[in-house]
Amino acid sequence: MLGGLTEIQIAAAVAAALGAAFVRGLAGFGMAILLVPVLGLAIPPREAVVVANWLGLLIGLVGLKKILHASEKTAFQISVVAVLATPLGVWLLSVADPALARLLIALIAFGSFLLVLLPKKPAHYAPSLPETGGTGLLSGILTGFAGMPGPPVVPYYLRREIAPELARASMMTIFMATSLAGVVSASVLGVATVREPAFAAILFPAVLLGNWLGTKAFGKISDTAWRSFTGGVLGLAAIAAVVKLLQT
Repeated sequence: MLGGLTEIQIAAAVAAALGAAFVRGLAGFGMAILLVPVLGLAIPPREAVVVANWLGLLIGLVGLKKILHASEKTAFQISVVAVLATPLGVWLLSVADPALARLLIALIAFGSFLLVLLPKKPAHYAPSLPETGGTGLLSGILTGFAGMPGPPVVPYYLRREIAPELARASMMTIFMATSLAGVVSASVLGVATVREPAFAAILFPAVLLGNWLGTKAFGKISDTAWRSFTGGVLGLAAIAAVVKLLQT
């Protein structure tokens, strides 16, 4: 079922899954951003996106009740829009020219990083409905298109004066919803095969361990350190996307 993959490729994927899941447990996002490029070295990009969505769905079920309870109301609004927009992203993935896809991903990732660097919103700032809806729309499209729902969502929460616990739980709620939408959409539109869940099952123990370690670390760092770390992860994703674009 995973024919064509060498032991070295599988081992590298397991190591990448462990590290990416640690980032997810600590930051609340970043697993797909870090994992999809590595998986793309061993399997076709479309398969890498679906595998990442499967892993996001499986790990999203861990502690789901606690995460939902700790999330902000906007997380559910963004999730609804993102779920509806995910099939559009999957369709774009199936028809888009790879060069154009890399350009769009790089622009969105870099733009999101620049947003994080801007001054924070005033205290008690309430996002507008268009801002919330637009975040959900971009997140859904990127879920289906690149397996990366995070770039639009992270600035939405990181630029506001809210507790890290609230921001982290809200992002995890959204990513659980987008992962489910990504898996279902890829299956319905014929982009997915039986290979992706099989590969995800192999990687999931490493994801489970990495997420547990990251969650443990989350409770031991300051607000400033957490925001710096999450901003750094988004920055690395933006740099990686630009470098990949320049190499083509």
